[in-house]
Amino acid sequence: MRVVVLLYCISAALSISFKLPAEGTRCIKEESHKDVLVVGEFGIENLHESHEVNILVSDTKGQTLFSKETAESGKFAFTLDDYDMFSICFTGKRKSDQGSGRGGPPVDDMSVKLTVKRGVEAKSYNDLAKAEKLKPMELELKKLEDLAEAIVTDFAYMKSREKLMRDTNESTNSRVLWFSIFSMAVLLGLALWQVFYLKRFFKAKKLIE
Repeated sequence: MRVVVLLYCISAALSISFKLPAEGTRCIKEESHKDVLVVGEFGIENLHESHEVNILVSDTKGQTLFSKETAESGKFAFTLDDYDMFSICFTGKRKSDQGSGRGGPPVDDMSVKLTVKRGVEAKSYNDLAKAEKLKPMELELKKLEDLAEAIVTDFAYMKSREKLMRDTNESTNSRVLWFSIFSMAVLLGLALWQVFYLKRFFKAKKLIE
């Protein structure tokens, strides 16, 4: 199983096409913040009659966010309870009524088209404009407001991560300092013990007075 890791800003859209083996798995991994809407759309081309494709979207805790068997196309949407990575996995396999397929002719790879949108990009502003009867200028202002909010949230998260890393660094430095002092004290005590031991030994052998 191959894994592609993609990290990008909080308001981003991903559109990707890749080959999927007739009997294999391909996964896309991404990150998302808490309560940020993630919307995906996929389509599978060159799908063989003897094979099927299953899709599974899950987080690092193993929680299933979306799954579909015998998928050809579809959409999904979800939010995460906390900042986390999530994976989108496509698995191609032979249908149960087609046997193992060993010794048969090779099957060409299938093509998967995947589009993932997050945050501002995932919202349907056309539907929002119709529902709230917003003018074009008001709709653009709404987009800017949501984008600004997403940027503020992203910076707040980065600030909290920076504070956590700084606290961890300071704690590590303090532990290293005390460990160094303890090591020096042990080495000094061992050196003094060796001096007194050798002095007593030489006196016992009457090599020194």
